[in-house]
Amino acid sequence: MKYENIRVETKGAVATVTLDRPKVLNALNAATFAELDSVLDEVAADRDVRIVLLTGAGERAFAAGADIRELAAAVGGEGKAFALRGQAVFRKLETLGKPVIACVRGFALGGGCELALACSMRIAADDAKFGQPEVKLGVTPGYGGSQRLPRLVGRGAALKLLLTGTIIDAAEALRIGLVDEVVPAAEMLSRAQALAAEIATQAPLAIAETLRIVDEGLNLPLDLALLREAEAFGHLCDSADKAEGTKAFLEKRAPVWSGK
Repeated sequence: MKYENIRVETKGAVATVTLDRPKVLNALNAATFAELDSVLDEVAADRDVRIVLLTGAGERAFAAGADIRELAAAVGGEGKAFALRGQAVFRKLETLGKPVIACVRGFALGGGCELALACSMRIAADDAKFGQPEVKLGVTPGYGGSQRLPRLVGRGAALKLLLTGTIIDAAEALRIGLVDEVVPAAEMLSRAQALAAEIATQAPLAIAETLRIVDEGLNLPLDLALLREAEAFGHLCDSADKAEGTKAFLEKRAPVWSGK
């Protein structure tokens, strides 16, 4: 499909999804959310796509946040609908069944930071800036920031960002665990592509199940989460990929995955 606010490029097993509104720092307006929702359906249905890289056009921003003009117009029930729309799209991304790596250069603020938080992993350029400045606008985060950020960096570090609206640099984001790697800006996409290539060599069913049980397990008591893990392990033991993986290991060769 052709999109106005997003570019999608597929090369081998990797789809690169680029927010393409650089003149407004890739702000997330309603049209962009609708397109992102459609893009996620597209890449989820494409069996050849094993991993997604998500980035922003230009050098200034991954995504500067929600469209403030749209936010200013949202009152009462419209405000709740505004938040639920974004939450639904980000949750779809989070549960895509395929790893999504956020490739962050420049600003990732408000909704942009929340978008990065919903990804499986985050690689930041050394010029990246992160923050949840919603309190400066008189609101809370609306796209999951108040929930995903504490789960990722801990309650205290999250509240420090959420209550002050402070913008932090890539080094501080790495220190608190908000991002997984920081690399020079010129190397960000190549590093993400290398990581994607490494993940893409693994068994697709095992990747999907790992994403699922980690996501579910974070919200379950440990005993129940361990049961989910055992169920996933047992399910995969009946798969063709498990048979191929173990056979290839014993034969000292690279496996050929079927995704079955």
